[in-house]
Amino acid sequence: GERPPPTAVVENQIFCLHGGLSPSIDSLDHIRSLDRVQEVPHEGPMCDLLWSDPDDRVGWGISPRGAGYTFGADITETFNSNNGLKLVARAHQLVMDGYNWSHNKQVVTIFSAPNYCYRCGNQAAILEVDDLMEYQFHQFDPAPRRGEPQTSRRTPEYFL
Repeated sequence: GERPPPTAVVENQIFCLHGGLSPSIDSLDHIRSLDRVQEVPHEGPMCDLLWSDPDDRVGWGISPRGAGYTFGADITETFNSNNGLKLVARAHQLVMDGYNWSHNKQVVTIFSAPNYCYRCGNQAAILEVDDLMEYQFHQFDPAPRRGEPQTSRRTPEYFL
């Protein structure tokens, strides 16, 4: 069957992927040359694109996930600069507001599953990019589950 591409680039500016960067990939051309018709390997560039995460520390780090790497703002800056990119847009980490900026706004994590696993209470978000490459986030609350009482996250008056 058809395999979805592991990454996408919007208007040569926004690099979109599930996980993050890889120490064995320095260019978009390298990604284009990868064989994507394969099971996801336990290590290597394809694995890293799916499982790596941005981190507050500089450089490459061992990922606590056991697959992929952590990468610092210095890594993002070099990758974006070398490839003429403005932004890395990725998913793969729960963020409470649905999106979260990191690495001096060179990386954004977008999480599109509200109330993850029916218990995290997080919002979801999608990133909309218009013709002028302006960004706008749309945030969503979870839909009420059938048979559950309607609750709101508003603070009751008596706590104010």
